[in-house]
Amino acid sequence: MTITPIKTASSDHGKSGAPLLNSEQVAEFVGRGFLRFDAIVPPAINEIALEELKNKPSNRIVSPFDPELPRAGTRLSEHFVGSPGLGAFLRLPEIQGIIESLVGPDPYYDHHAVHVRRPGTPSQPLHADGIVDTRAAFDIQLMYYPQPVNAIGGGTLVVPGSHLRQVDLSNIARYQNVAGQVLTECPAGSVMVLHHGIWHCGRRSRTDAERWMFKIRLNARVEQVRLWDTSDLDDEQVRQRIQERFYSREPWFEEASGHVEEVLRTALFRRLSGDPSFGEVEQRLGRLENQVSPRMRDLLP
Repeated sequence: MTITPIKTASSDHGKSGAPLLNSEQVAEFVGRGFLRFDAIVPPAINEIALEELKNKPSNRIVSPFDPELPRAGTRLSEHFVGSPGLGAFLRLPEIQGIIESLVGPDPYYDHHAVHVRRPGTPSQPLHADGIVDTRAAFDIQLMYYPQPVNAIGGGTLVVPGSHLRQVDLSNIARYQNVAGQVLTECPAGSVMVLHHGIWHCGRRSRTDAERWMFKIRLNARVEQVRLWDTSDLDDEQVRQRIQERFYSREPWFEEASGHVEEVLRTALFRRLSGDPSFGEVEQRLGRLENQVSPRMRDLLP
């Protein structure tokens, strides 16, 4: 896959004409690892999409040996073209704008899966998708709920702020509950957008109904720099709120090592915004970024 730079976004509509996220929304994603958009998909599309999921139930992920599934590394626009449900969901301007703001227009398709929580289905182990991923770039995963989701129906659980703590798949499976975890409850047509590294799982279903969810993972095809609506990024109040977002701690953060998240969040936003001076964190980033810090340079002959 080739990553190529594109013209940066500076208005509230992107290359596709879709409405883009603003800087504070992107900062929320950087800080917590996910965004949620309630009832963003119209009811008519939800009904059709749900029928598509039920008629083609599959938990298979993409494989180069499976001719029935799309191939990883192909453009998203090549897939779900004839689908009036899932395809219509992916083609919604609001969904296109979310995708473009985080991974750019027409990203690479990675894989998709259909998840169903049937009556009595036990909880998944807490996990992050895939092996340890040390890239500065990130993928996104869209989780689309065409039905209402409630806690007893086996909602998706996420651990906010966990996306920058790199783990290998189910190394965290021994943890059953984490302080500050969020169990998804949302109306039909809601969408969660996750950083690929966030810790999550499907919880136990305690109802007599089935709950269906469509997940798709997307890879950036362009450089992930200033892809969103950056027209508010020079506003000092916005910048202050963003920095406060990066300093806020999730309940599960340890007192000593919670500083790590402050550094990692700020460093990621510096990369995405193309602003290497954004939000110095008490000289910690300076130590990491400079072979010789400014203080040390003053002491040298």
